[in-house]
Amino acid sequence: SLLWLLSVFRLFDIHMGKCFAYVTDSMLQPKGQCVLCLRPAGTPWCAPIKVKHGDVSCRTPRGEHFRNVMGTRCKIRCKQGYEVQSPEVVCMASKHWSSNYACREIRCPKLDMPINGGYKCSDGSYFNSRCEFFCSPGFSLKGHKTATCQHNKAWSIGLPTCVDIEPPKIKCPNVKDKWAEPGKLTARVTWDTPEGVDTADGILTDVILKGKPPKSDFPEGLHKMSYTVFDRAGNKGSCRFSVRVRVRRCSPLFPPDNGYMKCNGDGDNYGATCDFTCTGGFELQGSAARVCQYGLTWSGSDTTCTAMNINVGVRTAAALLDQFYEKRRLLIISAPTAANHNYRFQMTNLQHAQCGLDLRHMTVIELVGTYPAQVGRIRHRLLPPGLALQLRLLLQIPQRSFQMVLLDKQGIDKQRYPFPITAAELFTTVDTFPLRKDEMVLQQQAGQTCQS
Repeated sequence: SLLWLLSVFRLFDIHMGKCFAYVTDSMLQPKGQCVLCLRPAGTPWCAPIKVKHGDVSCRTPRGEHFRNVMGTRCKIRCKQGYEVQSPEVVCMASKHWSSNYACREIRCPKLDMPINGGYKCSDGSYFNSRCEFFCSPGFSLKGHKTATCQHNKAWSIGLPTCVDIEPPKIKCPNVKDKWAEPGKLTARVTWDTPEGVDTADGILTDVILKGKPPKSDFPEGLHKMSYTVFDRAGNKGSCRFSVRVRVRRCSPLFPPDNGYMKCNGDGDNYGATCDFTCTGGFELQGSAARVCQYGLTWSGSDTTCTAMNINVGVRTAAALLDQFYEKRRLLIISAPTAANHNYRFQMTNLQHAQCGLDLRHMTVIELVGTYPAQVGRIRHRLLPPGLALQLRLLLQIPQRSFQMVLLDKQGIDKQRYPFPITAAELFTTVDTFPLRKDEMVLQQQAGQTCQS
């Protein structure tokens, strides 16, 4: 039977894993079909390697026709952007490859979200993904704007930060010009305190006003103001505005010659009142008081001070003295004759002190001689003899001796001198009078003084 088989089959060299005999022409089976195909015992095969996103290169110990048999070694290479867990695998007796050989996409660590910002990536955290960072409104990016996932599983840059460098915003009020109230030089100005806006976290730490606060009285003129706000990052924003206060004013008034003017307020502002007085010996003509009106004109008429008109034709000495009441002080000099030594000395002394006499509102009345030959004189005006006699009798002035009588503006007998005195002594006494102190203040303000 063996010989018969040998005559029927064409024998080949026996090789592991190959066909041992094929059908010949004398067989009923199709020609060329393997009828004796055996796999030697102890040669397990692993599943064929298929690598997605990569290439495989295998080396087997029994030739290229015996792939995936035990002992076969395969090297795995992945495409760019992919990595393999084991670069080389071996077909084991268990009919499994020694480790996982799949190519996995390279992935970088998940990026942290920047505080007060975020990012947007083209492909998540996978290789070559490009992430663009952004910040919330009011914050600015500090660092690189984009990061790329690299082959080494690391991002190309460090994480940027979002910082608040934008100053807060504040809008100052628009305050229109204000007019001072009647009789005042100030105006009350009010406005709403502005609120700052921070575009970052919306939190402001301080709001500082430079200048007067609202609901204050502002004097005339331009006042520059500013508000400054700070946010938590220390950024500051400022705005500026102005407050202008105007005063309605009349044309300026001036004191009349030989008179005084005293005004309240600023002297020419709307509602101001100016009072006028004349110096002793002068009478006021026109308005004693004038008011600056809304139309910026003065009420009343112009004020002047005219010289006092002394009427020497009165019948009594009392009527003569009444003309000086509250206007002039009187120094009455009486002497028995014009040749009297004391009289001449006194008149010479006073002749050089006329400015001081006028400054102190003093009028000198001379009574010289004895009745009926006596003469009365007020400067260049003569008194009738009878009126001069009445004046001596009223004031109890002797006719036959030298005497001086000093009367104040109320007609009160203040001092009597039986002998001549110097002008300085006389002025020292007058300057102690209570009313005289007020006069000195007014004269100082008006600049009235005597040089000698």
